[in-house]
Amino acid sequence: MNFFEHQDRARQNTQQLIGLFCLSIAVMIVAIYIVALFFFRMAPRIWWHPGLFLSVGVVTIIAIALASVYKILCLREGGRVIAQELGGRLLLPETTDEQGRQLLNIVKEMAIASGISVPEVYLLEAETSINAFAAGFTPNDAVIGITRGSLQHLNRDELQGVIGHEFSHILNGDMRLNLRLMGLLHGILFVYLTGELLWRIRSSSREEKGLPLWAFGLALMAIGGIGLLCGRLIKAAVSRQREFLADASAVQFTRNPDGISGVLQKLQQMDSRLISPGAEAASHMFFGNALNPSFWEDMFATHPPLTERIRRIGGLKVRNMSTMPSPATRSHSQESLTMGFAGGGAKVTPEQVVNQVGSVAPEHFAHAQALLAQLPESLRLGVREQQSAMAIVFALALDTENLQVQERQVAWLREVQPADVVEKTLEFSREVSQLDSTIRLPLVDLTVPALRQNTAKECLRLCKCIQGLVIASKSLSLGNFVLQLVLWHRLQPYINPGSVTKVEFTSIEQIWPDSILILSALARVGQSQPEAIAYAFRSGVYRLPEAGQQDKPDTAVNSNFAEVKKSIERLRLASPKLKQAIVDACAHTVLLDNKVTPAEADLLRAIAMTLDCPIPPFLNPQRGFPKSSTKKNAR
Repeated sequence: MNFFEHQDRARQNTQQLIGLFCLSIAVMIVAIYIVALFFFRMAPRIWWHPGLFLSVGVVTIIAIALASVYKILCLREGGRVIAQELGGRLLLPETTDEQGRQLLNIVKEMAIASGISVPEVYLLEAETSINAFAAGFTPNDAVIGITRGSLQHLNRDELQGVIGHEFSHILNGDMRLNLRLMGLLHGILFVYLTGELLWRIRSSSREEKGLPLWAFGLALMAIGGIGLLCGRLIKAAVSRQREFLADASAVQFTRNPDGISGVLQKLQQMDSRLISPGAEAASHMFFGNALNPSFWEDMFATHPPLTERIRRIGGLKVRNMSTMPSPATRSHSQESLTMGFAGGGAKVTPEQVVNQVGSVAPEHFAHAQALLAQLPESLRLGVREQQSAMAIVFALALDTENLQVQERQVAWLREVQPADVVEKTLEFSREVSQLDSTIRLPLVDLTVPALRQNTAKECLRLCKCIQGLVIASKSLSLGNFVLQLVLWHRLQPYINPGSVTKVEFTSIEQIWPDSILILSALARVGQSQPEAIAYAFRSGVYRLPEAGQQDKPDTAVNSNFAEVKKSIERLRLASPKLKQAIVDACAHTVLLDNKVTPAEADLLRAIAMTLDCPIPPFLNPQRGFPKSSTKKNAR
């Protein structure tokens, strides 16, 4: 099952979740109705009172719906809300905490290796147990929370296993499902809380007419308890199999079964429970069981038994050992993959590119580690601090080949930014000009954690400043288009918090013109001769579903970057299956000649990132891609 199938399965699970939720409400309505019969002392031996049943049903549904909607609205800002409710403290990029720095480095490595935005990391300082979670709506706004106990008791390999497990939840669409589950089940929890409130009220009257109000509250607490058990069952049904998948993905990402297995073995001897009162609502999100064990633990636990998780990882370890190639074979295999992506002799198929969406191979993880190690010290330190991170992004937008254009850009920048920011931009520009072109996108992503510390207004101003630098240059290069596209996408959840992308398009007819425009841009970027452009374009178009039934131009259509950006924004609203077809068509357009130039790689990855279909970096041999101009326009 690939990334897109996981995304589609998550949508199907959401529909099943709503069905189970409605069934739980029906059970609670019947239970409340029976309690109401005794409370109001209806005529004996008459159990059916339509008016009362209708009143109970309407009031219960309205109360649960309002409570659920309230919680869903509270969660609109994503995972950071949950992290803060659990007592989490945001780990800033410039932290001096040694354990925190190690954790942030692991998260950065995994993010670059998988092609997603570097998640915010929250430390649950008061929690001494071993546990972690991932929360958010998309890979672009994900956050990771981890307990202090995890940092104290796990070594680096084990931390990598835990982070790999959480990245699986980020990449496979589990987070949005978990947030919806949390919002819906809050309505059921509301019945219990209402009963608790009524139970605390003591009747001032000693009249014996009817049962006292606190008794009705006690009954509601009991019914709410049934609702909680139903909620636990729903969470167990949704999350158990996905925990097995996340464990397997952690092994796949790091090629180190001992890391995740070591964590689970420590959990057998130590504790994964949380002291936060918010643990009940978020229990299905955690790496390990966050709640106190009970007699019904096996039935209602949101996680599979530790022994079963360890046994399955042991099976993966044996399988990996039996299929792992020799060092010489592995080196040759990795070199073949590398040379293929870089335009060497080996062929890499578009199907392989599609299958790598939402995945992390050990080679990509090693590539990310090497990239971070090779960054100049000034840039490695600069991405941690807000002002320096802004200067690095401005430096990426400067024209390093035409000094007259650069002078014009710098003059404009001096009008809108403080002098020290401009000076830092010029310093970083000299460093950036010496970097390999393949490092541009990872460098943008490394700046994002620090840029997120700005206010929404400051983030918007930053994006407008990049646009101003482009206007000052009087031409939009492909490199700057990619920079604008990726930076806006990464910061958009912080500029417009609470905005959620919903599926609006489920058929190719609805997005056919947009698909044609994107494939045209890729064909023109990758080829220079008219015949080659037309051939590359047609290769991608015929990969789209129902291509034979649609009107198709003979060659790539003319477009500008503004039109391409609008089409990408519309394609974001397509269903996962349609996105898979689009990425597949893009890959066929780019890999027609079995080569990926730096310009093609950047544009293809930027398109996929914006569609929330993260593609790992295209690996390249140690000599790197040759430096080349990315001035070619999409027209």
